Formats: sequence, structure tokens, C-alpha cells
Amino acid sequence: MRKRFGAILALTAMLAGCGGSDGGSSTTGGGSTASPAPVPTPTPTTTAGCSVRERQDWAAAQLREWYLFPDTLPASLNAASYANVDDYIDALTATARAQRKDRYFTYLTSIKEETAYYTSGSSAGFGIRFALDQTGQRLFAAESFEGAPALAAGIDRGTEILAVGTTSSNLSTVASIISAGGTAALTTALGPDTAGTTRVLRIADAAGTRTVTVAKTDFTLLPVSTRYGAKIIDDSGQRVGYINLRTFISTAEPALKAAFADFRAKGVTKVIIDLRYNGGGLVATAEYLGDLLGGARSTSEVFDYTTFRTEKASNNTTRFFSPQPESIAPTRIAFIGTGGTASASELVINAFTPYLHSSSALIGTNTYGKPVGQIALDKPACDDRLRVVAFATQNAARNGNYYDGLATTVEATCRADDDIGYPLGDSREASTRRALDFLAGRTCSAITADVTAQSTARTTALVRKDLLMPDAPNVAQRMVPGSF
Repeated sequence: MRKRFGAILALTAMLAGCGGSDGGSSTTGGGSTASPAPVPTPTPTTTAGCSVRERQDWAAAQLREWYLFPDTLPASLNAASYANVDDYIDALTATARAQRKDRYFTYLTSIKEETAYYTSGSSAGFGIRFALDQTGQRLFAAESFEGAPALAAGIDRGTEILAVGTTSSNLSTVASIISAGGTAALTTALGPDTAGTTRVLRIADAAGTRTVTVAKTDFTLLPVSTRYGAKIIDDSGQRVGYINLRTFISTAEPALKAAFADFRAKGVTKVIIDLRYNGGGLVATAEYLGDLLGGARSTSEVFDYTTFRTEKASNNTTRFFSPQPESIAPTRIAFIGTGGTASASELVINAFTPYLHSSSALIGTNTYGKPVGQIALDKPACDDRLRVVAFATQNAARNGNYYDGLATTVEATCRADDDIGYPLGDSREASTRRALDFLAGRTCSAITADVTAQSTARTTALVRKDLLMPDAPNVAQRMVPGSF
């Protein structure tokens, strides 16, 4: 896979994937709008065209003005040595990347694609999240999205994809595709992310083995599933609120509002926030989720601090809690996370540690580690949006040093697998079960920082390893890792 997401999705032993983009005009490693959003120096309207060199020069100028780690930028770098803008940006940020401060979080994307995704969750695909098992030779559906072709074709969590082809007569097994060309060959075999792309898949699940034809279409991702995204779990008579948030985009807010209103009406004080596949998104949506969980917080208590480099300190902000009419005052929160949990997801988890301490826990495996966020700098004539790591985030205790994940900074953790043998939010599913155990005060084994070591005891192909990522992920794939 392309380096930038080979790193962002250097996913952990169970599964991995992490987004690194943010939404709005300013976002974090989850992404979100810093309040107020910084005002970038406008691109001169007299700027020439969109040649590679002009775009490279523009990108370099933005980095030199806004990059959070200016001391890591090379004093000079010959743009002519790089064939495209992406490779030039990678070279400019190489030092910060080597220091694990910017693991390909600074990148170029499309204004139009980002706008479509962040405003409505719109993208083209099968509407499925793929993951490889530990052998790296078997492909499974980790999740299917409502209103999309894959689910309509009967492909859901736990379905194995045995073979891929453009027709039923040229099917190639997943194992043979990967053996011949690695995961890049597999993502190529699945076709381009354009509406109308059709593939024939041989699949296997509890109903048996069969062949289905699925065509990619434009669909709108529901950030909170209508099937399992929000519900109340009865755990031996104890009511536990469960939220599974796929991505932080503004369209999640109505569903979150309705769910918490239900929790509040039913007296729920213990909740599971499932962010296991959530690579980030809008900071504003992360802050809204924090407000819904912050019924016990006052408007003078800090949710997070946003800090820019010294020359841009006028953009620094402090975000206080703003409890909503639907907010609850949880006594315990279990956050389910993995190596694919990043950015805005980590921001929310980190925000509650100073207040709930060991009554707030990370369940699953270590998270990715992205305590920084990007702003969006646009060159409209070229449909270029440069996502630049420009600010860091900290919680009320001023902790933002979790570049290696949250496992060693939160005060309570419980190790658990992501078991796709059961639906998300099912009390029998390993991570959900462990979250319920934590909320009930039952014992568990702690997460270690080395998530790879934690995977050595996996005994079933239904326990995920890596979310599948293409070499050059689109906007949706950055924020919804594994999606096709």
C-alpha cells in the first residue's frame, strides 16, 4: 500500500487502519474545526495555472507557513527531483515522519471529494469494510453499510470473500491474488472506486458458499448504523448504553442526539463507545460527542486545548464542555479501540481521563497515536486541498503526548479481540463482552503498548488482523479505513 497509509494503517495485530484527515476547514488527527478556524493566507488570485511545479511550490509555501514542526522541514529541497506533488510533500515531511510526529498525516486531496464526504458521507463503493486475517491470505467483511450494494447482496460482518473476478468465468482466489502481487494486487482486483464498477465475488458464510455480483454505486454512509449503532444492552439486569460511531462527520449528530436522549430517559449511567474502526473526522463532532457524555461537567471545565506553532499562537483555543439537553452523566465509560482508532476518536477518549480517571477505560488494543490535527489549505483552481498538520491537542491535564497510542496514558485498560464471528454490539462479541465486564467491575487483563505481542494467541480466522487499504486511499478510505 502506498507509504502514507502503510504507516497510517500500520495496523495492529488485530486490525488496523487509521484515518489521518479531518474535516471542515480545520481538523485534527481526527479532524475537526479548531474554534475559531485559523484564517490561512489566501492564495493570490494571480497565481498561474496548475502545473506540477506550481502546485509543488504552493504546497511548500503552505508548509513553511503553517506546519506544526517547522524545524523539521529541509532548508531547501529541489522540487524538480519529484514527479508529483504527493512525493514532494512526503519528502518535505520526512524528518517529522521519522520522529513519529507526522506519519503521513500531511497530504494532498481533492476539495470536491472531501466536501462530499464531510457534509454527507458520500462516496462510491460496494459499501463494505474489508479485513485480512492473520495469515494475510484470507479476506473477510468486518462490516457492511446500510443502503449500499454489499449488504443488499447478502455480504455482512463475518462473510469470507473467497475469490474475485470481473465475470464468473475468471474468478481468482484471494490467496492466489495476494500471493502473486500482495495486497496491492487485491485492491486492484476489487476495481476502481467509481460508480458502475462491477465485480463477481465468491463468498462463504453461515448460509453456505455462493457467487454474487456486486456493482459499486454512490451511497451515503450512515455514521451511526440503524442496525446496531445505538442501543441499550441488558447485562444481567444492568442497562448499558452502546454507541458505535463509524466516523466523525456532522451527519452523525442527529443520531447521537437521539441515542443520548433515550439513554437519559432510561437512566443510563454506564456506556460503551465503540470506536474500533473510527479513523477520525471532524473535531467539532468529537466535541459534540464529548458534550453528550459530559452531563456532569460544567461549562468552566476544559474538554481540550488546541495549540498551534508559536508564530500562529493567535489561533490557539480552549474548548470547554457544553452540556446538551440530551447529555448524560456517566459514572463509567468503556471506549472500544484498536490500532485503527485515531485522531478525533483518541481526542474523545483522552478528554475524559482527567475527569473519570480509572472509571474510563480503553478496551481492545492500543490506539494508533495521533494527538495532532490538520487544517485545510485550498488551491481551488486545481481542486487541491492540502491537509497540513498544524496543531496539537491536549486534554484538561495538558496531556497530548500519545504518539504511541493511548494504552499507556489512560488509567484503565482491558485487552480484547475484535471477533467478527458476532455482530458489532452483540454482548457475545469479545470486545463488547470485555467492555461490559469493565463496566460491571469485573477483572480483565491490561493492554500492553506492544499490540503485536498481544496477537500471538489468536486462534480463529474470525479475529481480525489488518483492515485492507489501497495504495492511494480516497477521502472516505482515509476516514473509514478498510472501506471499499
